[in-house]
Amino acid sequence: MTNTESAPGAAKKASTRKAAPESAAPAIIEVRNPGTGELVGTVPDEAPEAVAAKVRELRLYQPEWEAIGPDGRKEWLLKLQDWLVDNTEHLADVLQSETSKPRVDALIDPAFSVDLTGYYARRAAKFLADEHPSPHSPLARVKKLTTIYQPHPVVGIITPWNFPLAMPIIDVIPALAAGAAVILKPSEVTPLSALELARGWAEIGAPPVFAVVTGAGATGAAVVENADYIQFTGSTATGRRIAAACAERMIPSSLELGGKDPAIVLADADLDRAAHGIAFGGMFNAGQVCISVERVYVEAPVYDTFVAKLTAAVKELRLGIDGRESKHDVGALANENQVAIVQRHVEEAVAAGAKVLTGGKRTGVGTFFEPTVLVDVDHTMSCINEETFGPTLPVVKVADEAEAVRLANDSTYGLSASVWTGDKDRGERVARQLNAGAVNINDVFANLFNFALPMGGWGQSGVGARWGGANGVRKYCRQKAITKPILPTQQKELIWFPYQMPKLLVAIGAMRAAGARGLRRIDIPALLKLKRDDR
Repeated sequence: MTNTESAPGAAKKASTRKAAPESAAPAIIEVRNPGTGELVGTVPDEAPEAVAAKVRELRLYQPEWEAIGPDGRKEWLLKLQDWLVDNTEHLADVLQSETSKPRVDALIDPAFSVDLTGYYARRAAKFLADEHPSPHSPLARVKKLTTIYQPHPVVGIITPWNFPLAMPIIDVIPALAAGAAVILKPSEVTPLSALELARGWAEIGAPPVFAVVTGAGATGAAVVENADYIQFTGSTATGRRIAAACAERMIPSSLELGGKDPAIVLADADLDRAAHGIAFGGMFNAGQVCISVERVYVEAPVYDTFVAKLTAAVKELRLGIDGRESKHDVGALANENQVAIVQRHVEEAVAAGAKVLTGGKRTGVGTFFEPTVLVDVDHTMSCINEETFGPTLPVVKVADEAEAVRLANDSTYGLSASVWTGDKDRGERVARQLNAGAVNINDVFANLFNFALPMGGWGQSGVGARWGGANGVRKYCRQKAITKPILPTQQKELIWFPYQMPKLLVAIGAMRAAGARGLRRIDIPALLKLKRDDR
């Protein structure tokens, strides 16, 4: 997923820093609507020292937050859920101001946030309950085995600009449910929605275990330097640097990075559904989704028909700026840097022989770029082998299913994919062959709305995963193993000092009897040899 922090200065046309003299207030970042250029807010570019101070304060309150338990935390999270519901219209307004999203897209963020908050608030107690695994051997049944989950004290979360409210919620809520305190650093391009979330947390009177820091790269680096666990969503380049910094500190991290998601359209697919689904999967949020469809492979017998249907669906999309009334389907790109990537990919493809069937250029207003369908593309082109993160759909004709799978897997990325077919069993067979963390059959984004499934990437798309039911909160915890005697204990165990071979033979014999197979379980000659060798 593209993140402006991966390229210093890349976001300057969407957000502008104004330096402050020494000993004065922090530098200010201007936040602008990318569709109009209008100044919509300012936030401080917080220094590393300010970040460290906020983390120290969070550490003071985290033990009490952990102590109230998942049921106590549930009450606060459900109050926040109520606040999200009550403030949906205002939150959508803020989203639109800093992203220029269509009204419908802006309303999806708070609705998604409400759903996820309720899921983890109500289930955290079950997910975090002590576990008592069954011993692996009859010999181990003398102990009661327990696994407990204790939160990392402070979780640092760094989020991108494409979903300014939903992206923070995705990770903040499970971390809070786990009992951690959270410091959130949103993208400097779209920080306003995250600040609204912090305002909501304060307005409901919740304990001060959630803080937002705003700023550019140095602010994010300070979060990595001070927190105990890092969840990062953004570019692969930035993710590598964060992973290295976390490894240096010996703290865990989870990284959701870039994607170049393929869609495979097989000859037996419902072509109308495939065309509409792929148009949505490629153009939703102007293509600025980590799991956007960015490559399409179509079996030759239906290629021409599908391309015609896809092009017609994309041509119908309405591009423009919404107010509170919904009039448009696709909004602006986040900043000039993102426009430049999309434009370069299209121009390089055309120069190499590709054809534009619709779109292909800027509108001349703000950062809007026309929804684009490209054909006659191949894997030498940047539009196929680099993450675009914009409103383009390159389509490739393939001979058969095998070629589609081979080309779909010909990528360094592996976030998600989709398979379109009239045979669901065939779809699953193909899905199992794809190198991706998730595959949707006859759908797009479906995994994103099912929190019981893990959301993670393979290859350059990241390390670790979010959600996955219980794992979504357990990832923010440290596991602790506890053993407790069940039977009365002796003064010394058989293998304690001083070593005595007869006692060792008893222990080894018992372990073989419990764990080995066949005659090896009762290999008396071998035990006797051990005894002879001891003489």
